[in-house]
Amino acid sequence: QVQLVESGGGLVQAGGSLRLSCAASERTSRTAAMGWFRQAPGKEREFVAAISLRTTYADSVKGRFTISRDSAKVHLQMNSLKPEDTAVYYCAADLSIATIQKNPSYWGQGTQVTVSS
Repeated sequence: QVQLVESGGGLVQAGGSLRLSCAASERTSRTAAMGWFRQAPGKEREFVAAISLRTTYADSVKGRFTISRDSAKVHLQMNSLKPEDTAVYYCAADLSIATIQKNPSYWGQGTQVTVSS
């Protein structure tokens, strides 16, 4: 079973930056793609960004968030944060970007990001 552990959440003012990290328990085909989702209070979980051989982003974060990977770790650099970015952020992993966007097989426990106005 793949385990994903997130870190780096917290409270930041609007316009500020945060960096999230996620460590996977293995670097195999099961974690070929890694990414981030988020869920705001009262809303459904939504895709944020993913990385494999390429990267892909939700329109709402393009130009502000950058996803990167270092072996079995994935990072999400979040700049120019807005109050609407407030959510629990979840790390995810799967075989490919296509599958991770549809329904990831593996999830982390989530980390809270709060952006104050």
